[in-house]
Amino acid sequence: MQTYDAPLRDMRFVLHELHADDGFGGLPAHEEFTPDLLDAVLEEAAKLARDVLLPINANGDIEGCRLENGVVRTPAGFKHAYDQFREGGWCALAADPKWGGQGLPETINKLVEEMICATNVSFGLYPGLTHGATTALESKGSEELKARYMPKLVEGVWSGTMCLTEPHCGTDLGMLRTKAEPQADGSYRITGNKIFISAGDHDLTENVIHLVLARLPGAPAGVKGISLFLVPKYLPNDDGTVGPRNGVACTGLEHKMGLKASATCQMSFDDATGWIVGEPNKGLSAMFVMMNQERVAVGVQGLGVGVGAYQGAVAYAKDRIQGRSLSGVKRPDLAADPIIVHPDVRRMLMTMRAYTEGCRALGTWVARALDAERHAPDPEARQRAADFTALMTPVVKALFTDLGHEAAQLAVQTYGGHGYIREHGMEQYARDARITMIYEGTNGIQALDLVGRKLAAHGGRYLRSFFHPVSNFIADHKTHPQLGDLVGGLEKAFGALQLATGTIAQKGMADPEEAAAAGTDYLRLLGLVAIAFVFAKSAKIAYDRIGANEDAEGFYASKLITAGFYYDRILPQVAGLLGAIKSGKRTMMALDIDAF
Repeated sequence: MQTYDAPLRDMRFVLHELHADDGFGGLPAHEEFTPDLLDAVLEEAAKLARDVLLPINANGDIEGCRLENGVVRTPAGFKHAYDQFREGGWCALAADPKWGGQGLPETINKLVEEMICATNVSFGLYPGLTHGATTALESKGSEELKARYMPKLVEGVWSGTMCLTEPHCGTDLGMLRTKAEPQADGSYRITGNKIFISAGDHDLTENVIHLVLARLPGAPAGVKGISLFLVPKYLPNDDGTVGPRNGVACTGLEHKMGLKASATCQMSFDDATGWIVGEPNKGLSAMFVMMNQERVAVGVQGLGVGVGAYQGAVAYAKDRIQGRSLSGVKRPDLAADPIIVHPDVRRMLMTMRAYTEGCRALGTWVARALDAERHAPDPEARQRAADFTALMTPVVKALFTDLGHEAAQLAVQTYGGHGYIREHGMEQYARDARITMIYEGTNGIQALDLVGRKLAAHGGRYLRSFFHPVSNFIADHKTHPQLGDLVGGLEKAFGALQLATGTIAQKGMADPEEAAAAGTDYLRLLGLVAIAFVFAKSAKIAYDRIGANEDAEGFYASKLITAGFYYDRILPQVAGLLGAIKSGKRTMMALDIDAF
């Protein structure tokens, strides 16, 4: 069954304890947000997720969106839920107060996003796309555009999208054909077709604001000739109200295996009025401001779905009786023991638990870096934070969605036959999670970004933002009386990561295909070591708290067990990943194309 209780205790742990020494320094811009205030925000978000979003998740999947007379209708209950969401100020949570936002840290925003995605990831896409659009518009838009559109977007009265993909091209945006013709009044006429546009049209907001990639007349070929334009569904009046319909229309809805309550639209722009965002022919860099925001957000989607699947699997495993424990009967009052007593069920549950706790810990570290990148008073700290987010963005997007999908599949397996049928909700998690590995750049593209751009950037500077904290932690805690075994495991895994990095650097310089062939394995290796690091830090805190008799609820003891499971059962994957990376491209690329 789909059930949810927000893991608030673990969220407070990663927020207030785990990353207190993240190396980025204090953020005076956020000093007013006390721990008590942040905890209160999380508690209210948990109620919203449990009481408003979860109850419409399964029915939203069954009903889906529909296109009626040129307007996309969302499933029953979604409009009412969105109104509650907007009126509660959740759209404006992390936005700049200059535009009506609340200015809360991105760390809080990402934890709230996790709750939304754990209970209704389809719903979360609507405000999530708007958050990304405001990030790009605020970064690259003119003051006039920002003044006209940002307040409405931040409030959530209007929503935003990103329009990249076209029918004939996917990731290769250099092939796009949408045209932008300049007009005498400074506007542009946009003509073209886009596909796979999340939240491209719907009935939740009074206007939809599209950020559209298009080509100006005479623009250079390829990605160097792409510009970014803001194109509203309805043209605003001077007083900010919605005016006449623009030349923008949804011509069809994609029929998908998952995320059925999220409108994925085919969009037509027919002489639509738009305005340029940023500089001519620099649209891709402007759009990447939004895309990088969305890639971290999609990683959180994977985490959220994994949490929902884990909680559903735990509830079922505690309730479903079948067989007797191999170590002796545990429930003599019942005809059989609950399946949670069986080792293989425990393997699945502990794997899901380690995935979700590890991703939450790592994701919060990345979110803290996002905050430091924007608000740290020390320029060097801002640079370190920017380097870290650049390195970890593909890891968060790809690894979190891989593990979220694995968790959903394990939840289906935990239920057995009941996981395969609709009424328990596990198969929905599996279907919803699958798309997260594809959109916003497939996970293979994330791996190419990591090995092709991030590793060599600025002489390896991005890597140092992660390697230095890990090596310092190992050096400082190798002789820790209780932490020694974990630190030894971390040191061994970190050594494998260093060897893999050197192998890719050496082979990739001579042959780019060698680096590409290693990309997916390297990304997973880096991500697994990063999670191992945050688990080691968690264990250090747990030992300190237990030693000070500060674990009456057993939280820290449980954290040590989960960390130990991760090191015993998941981290050993790094040895196989290193072996695959060292094997190179030979057998991967050897088979003749005609032999496939």
